[in-house]
Amino acid sequence: MAVKEPRANVTGGSCHRNIEDYGIIGNMLTAALVGKDGSIDWLCLPRFDSPACFAALLGTPDNGRWKIAPRDENTLCSRRYLDGTAILETRFETVTGVVTVTDFMPLSAEPGKTNLVRIIAGERGQVDMQMELILRFSYGQAVPWVQRRDYGLSAVAGPDTVHLHTRLALKGEGKTTRSRFTISQGERLSVTLSYHASTLVPSFVPDSQESLQQTTNWWHEWSKRERHPGGPAHWQRALERSLITLKLLTFEPTGAIIAAPTTSLPERIGGQRNWDYRYCWLRDSALTLLALLQAGYRQEAEAWRQWLLRAVAGDPDQLQIMYGIAGERWLPELEVPWLAGFEQSKPVRIGNAAASQMQLDVYGELFDTLHGARVAELQQRNEAWSLQKVLLTTLAQKWQIPDQGIWEVRGPARAFTHSRMMVWVAFDRAITAAEQFHLDGPVDEWKGLRAMIHDDICQNAFDRQKNSFVQYYGGKTLDASLLLMPQTGFLPPDDPRVLGTLEAVENELLKDGLMLRYSADDAQDGMDGGEGAFLVCSFWLADAYVLCGQRDKAAIIFERLLALRNDLGLLSEEYDCVAGRMLGNFPQAFSHIGLINTAHNLLRVDGPARERAQRRG
Repeated sequence: MAVKEPRANVTGGSCHRNIEDYGIIGNMLTAALVGKDGSIDWLCLPRFDSPACFAALLGTPDNGRWKIAPRDENTLCSRRYLDGTAILETRFETVTGVVTVTDFMPLSAEPGKTNLVRIIAGERGQVDMQMELILRFSYGQAVPWVQRRDYGLSAVAGPDTVHLHTRLALKGEGKTTRSRFTISQGERLSVTLSYHASTLVPSFVPDSQESLQQTTNWWHEWSKRERHPGGPAHWQRALERSLITLKLLTFEPTGAIIAAPTTSLPERIGGQRNWDYRYCWLRDSALTLLALLQAGYRQEAEAWRQWLLRAVAGDPDQLQIMYGIAGERWLPELEVPWLAGFEQSKPVRIGNAAASQMQLDVYGELFDTLHGARVAELQQRNEAWSLQKVLLTTLAQKWQIPDQGIWEVRGPARAFTHSRMMVWVAFDRAITAAEQFHLDGPVDEWKGLRAMIHDDICQNAFDRQKNSFVQYYGGKTLDASLLLMPQTGFLPPDDPRVLGTLEAVENELLKDGLMLRYSADDAQDGMDGGEGAFLVCSFWLADAYVLCGQRDKAAIIFERLLALRNDLGLLSEEYDCVAGRMLGNFPQAFSHIGLINTAHNLLRVDGPARERAQRRG
């Protein structure tokens, strides 16, 4: 549904704006971030994880951007998504008239081909407009060779070629292409940026209005598949926007779902907690599958599970916590020195060294996902069970080894409680699958290990003085991931230790109505400085309230989280409660997955999550 905001002033050429000032458009191959001022400041081509050709988001305009906006800097703007679509409309109002800019990316029928369409329409009076195109390949470093063409221009740098198709008169000023024009009521202009590999001949660009209609129709058909759980109208709108966002973060050729389309948006302004999220984390898998299935998107759930199986196939000792969008395993982490960082937040990182960490919890998330797929009767593959049995053999030998945990700390390895709990989940789901679906396996051996792990956690991770489970064995700090205990079925929701943990986590990690994932000041996580509230953890708190019979408290925190979305209904990874602004990569899949699952939990209090927790407890 369309979400509007109060009109905002659009300033001139600065790239320093808040994270929430952006909207996302995409074609399930890549995505672009569009600012309120009409500037596209982030776009990677041809894939989500490719080098950016517009990187002003992490630097300056000279690192690449494409801006279309009124020349009058005192413009007022509002924006919305067209109902049920990922088509973004920005409305600019000046003293002389009103103009809209409609931005979208048609779905590509050609491999490796992407079009980005911008339609400028005069709504009232006359508006003097300007376009500024600064193309920079290789994350804002490489200046391309630009040539004028009869259709506009082409820009070439190495393997990449971008074409600008337009009837506007273009002027080159150094390394920048500009155009000035006036649009009157009833007039409509379009500009299309088209990407393809340099070895290919540029193909015909479809009519912009035809592309708009086709893209609108596709999104409407996709949105109609959503299974609405009922509830307040604004909850339904939030669910729809979150599902569309999740679809935008899907790499269609493989079914992979990335964590976010950006890299290095800071978890604290000016800090070093800046990571590349354009990859796929196994720990997102179970909650992603649940969100898709609950909303009725079985095809997407099946594609995600198939990607998962392909990615983890191979030597069980080489199971990773994350993979590339085509299943790539090698994701070396580099720093980009020529980008100044979002609001001087350095370093800007490409790749993610966490891919090489050992995080035992991913076994539990993988097994929970595959069990959920069986329960949902997704298309079965015999090799999935064979893979699971081999993985359990490996896990039985290594479950007591300290790891880096769910939060991928770059400090010392520890016996993290959440990691051990998810090891328990792996054996528990395997036992349940074997018994429920009559699958072969050493079930008695698995039951013995499950009981051993459960006892180990209860004896070593529960602090009687705090009346709470703690983040790691022998520690005193708390961790928001402990809120998942009743959801996984490790303990029933009414267990005194669960209720004590919930109270302790509230007291120590709940700040301004939102959850910290842990106390960064006390955790010795290998990084300097703190961070914002981790939004998915706040959704976990709401889920824990639901399971523990405190639905009213869950609804209050859910409404608080809905209020944090930007005017387009989008969420980042974290939130700065003091400054009142978003932090972290954007938009964040995990936050929107949390929104979807919490909404369904609230609207179905006695649903599967509670039944599963009580049954296994």
